[in-house]
Amino acid sequence: MKHLWHLLHHSDHVFAQIVRYGLTGGFVTIIAAGIYWILADPVGINPQLSNGIAWLFAVMTGYAIHSRWSFKGHNSTASEAVITARFFAVALIGLGLNSLWVWLMTDWLGGPDWWPVPLLVFVTPVLVFPLNRYWVFR
Repeated sequence: MKHLWHLLHHSDHVFAQIVRYGLTGGFVTIIAAGIYWILADPVGINPQLSNGIAWLFAVMTGYAIHSRWSFKGHNSTASEAVITARFFAVALIGLGLNSLWVWLMTDWLGGPDWWPVPLLVFVTPVLVFPLNRYWVFR
């Protein structure tokens, strides 16, 4: 347990960043996916609009958590403004991916509103992690 604690608090190790990113990103992603599903299904808001609202939550919360913990100490030489702009750009890529999943599963395949949730939770975060690690917080 002491070794795991050491890994979680020393961001020079890629594995530690992946674990922290998974914990914080997982939390944010699951809450955002819940927001999406609640708005799209029980409330009845258009799935793409629900996805956009969930994305806003994820961007605000994700930036605060990732910049302060997931990638803390990553020794970025970029200014805070550059890091914020890069994070927003990657978040837009995430929104695009999630919008694709929502369209693919609900419109194209005609599935229920919950069908995109596994892709929102498991695929998009895996695809955007390298961008966050090697470009946003480098």
